[in-house]
Amino acid sequence: MKGPEPHRLLERSTPAPRQLSLFPSAHDTPPPILPKDCSWHTLTIEGSPLGYALRRSRRKSIGLVVRDAGLLIQAPTWASQRQIDETIAQKSHWIQEKLRKRAERLELLALQASQWREDGRIPYLGVPIRLHLDGGQALRYQGNPDVPAEGDCLSLPLPRDAGADRIQERAQGWLQQRARLTFGIRLNHYLGLAGETISGWSLSSAQGRWGSCTSQRHIRLNWRLIHFAPTLIDYVVAHEVAHLRHMDHSVAFWREVDRLYPDFKQARDTLARHTPQSQPLF
Repeated sequence: MKGPEPHRLLERSTPAPRQLSLFPSAHDTPPPILPKDCSWHTLTIEGSPLGYALRRSRRKSIGLVVRDAGLLIQAPTWASQRQIDETIAQKSHWIQEKLRKRAERLELLALQASQWREDGRIPYLGVPIRLHLDGGQALRYQGNPDVPAEGDCLSLPLPRDAGADRIQERAQGWLQQRARLTFGIRLNHYLGLAGETISGWSLSSAQGRWGSCTSQRHIRLNWRLIHFAPTLIDYVVAHEVAHLRHMDHSVAFWREVDRLYPDFKQARDTLARHTPQSQPLF
């Protein structure tokens, strides 16, 4: 069954109130600052308002991109407004998905920013620890950093009015130091179990993966794993060590993971619900 023709999806009149919007976090009012050489337009698709910035240039086709600032349409100077509107309507589901991911990302960034403050809480080895700005000369961890307990405190040598960026930078610097120490110990443990050697290892800041192993036998582990409980860290380490024998995800590979880290499936399933860029949220 064919869908409606694009022009039938377009409305220029004010839509009737709807409980649900087709476009999450899409606004029909312009942002405070528009991108350079852009004009603001609104279009209603299937009853939902969609605002977008339009830039015209000497290009050959109509292009769409969703940025943190919202939807940007780049169109040739010869394209009519109707052609632009119909292109947007045809791409409405793509726009909807991109705007949904944009909304999630912006919400995530806002939540993360709220943690970097006096008395903020961040997860460390699966335990919430408190941030304290004491204005001192050195960073101090109040508790046992090898076995953290809820209520432990990370005291940062920053003034109480320090900005979130400075707090995040100092705290993450300490977390990365702990990651190097903790991951190194666990990596040596699993290399011993596997009877394997590596050419080296390093920390990663990848946005989409927790670890990797190259054909040159170099392992990379995402430093944000330090936010998780040791059981999840061990799973990722064992996973990458297993790749030293099997550079794939074959049955033999998963058998090796299970040998190194029995009952790994629970840790794998738990970690699958998280992404590196979502940390340090609980």
